[in-house]
Amino acid sequence: MSLQLIIIAGLGLLCLGAFAFAFLAPTEQDKARKRLASSIDTGGKRGRRAGNNPSSGAADSKDRRRKLTEALSKIEDKNKTLKKKKRITLQQRLEQAGLSFSPRQFYIGSAICAVALTALGLVTGQKLWVTGLLCLVGGLGLPNWFVNMARARRQKKFVDEFSNAIDVIVRGVKSGLPVNECLKIIAKESPKPVCEEFHQLVEGIRVGLSLEQVLVRMHERMPLQEVNFFGIVLMIQQKTGGNLAEALGNLAAVLRGRKLMEGKIKALSSEAKASSMIIGALPFLVMGAVKVASPDYLDPLFTTKPGNLILIGAGIWMGTGIMVMKQMIKIKV
Repeated sequence: MSLQLIIIAGLGLLCLGAFAFAFLAPTEQDKARKRLASSIDTGGKRGRRAGNNPSSGAADSKDRRRKLTEALSKIEDKNKTLKKKKRITLQQRLEQAGLSFSPRQFYIGSAICAVALTALGLVTGQKLWVTGLLCLVGGLGLPNWFVNMARARRQKKFVDEFSNAIDVIVRGVKSGLPVNECLKIIAKESPKPVCEEFHQLVEGIRVGLSLEQVLVRMHERMPLQEVNFFGIVLMIQQKTGGNLAEALGNLAAVLRGRKLMEGKIKALSSEAKASSMIIGALPFLVMGAVKVASPDYLDPLFTTKPGNLILIGAGIWMGTGIMVMKQMIKIKV
């Protein structure tokens, strides 16, 4: 018994170490601050090298750098304020997923799904705890999984077409069109869901909202880094001036590079992911094979207290490994 407790304690320490390795790494916000500081320093050096008059060029560069720093600090403060808000509501999740039904209809559908799976468990003669688990899966699991899947699919479609929409703005600005007209063109001619988001953006400007307000609302409806970059570029250009077509052109190139990098990472890691899925399924496959070959061999794991402790320790260890691997393969580009 003491040996089993020592083994479980060792597994617990290893779990704590794995959690520390997976979650105490530098955050994306810290990396973003370093990138912003680097870009500001680079812009200042370019400004000092530009111009025939060194003193006037340095003064212009310093003034532009100050305005850029103030704009970036305001945007960062607003992002922090948005993150401190209460967690996302069901209505916002449905809106982000592009689903037309209301939260009331969602709850009704969840209840119907829970009743259906509960009836399935009762009809097939399952145990009470299995029937209760089916009820929870039908009432909470499947509906939320469906909404999250629709939300992720809509965001992926948006990212695939967003760089093309930015190119429309770039070409329009270079040809002399105002930005509002370019946004209207995107709202009319782009495929869904890009046209839907830009239509709401155009409607917000039409009713009197500022560009900053409509961009914040657009980011709330489509919480993606690409939309955040787009808003930052427009807000900095509005506050400090500059060549909007060049800035948005560079942004479109960056977004396409991110997309290509994500595809390359997915292709290179697909073999490792498939191997991890096979290895993760092996314990259950072996257990099923042993259960078929010798039904009584694994009964002590389920009928005795030491066996239950071994199963709990194995489950915790396997779950920790899955979470650590998930964090390791989640590469931000």
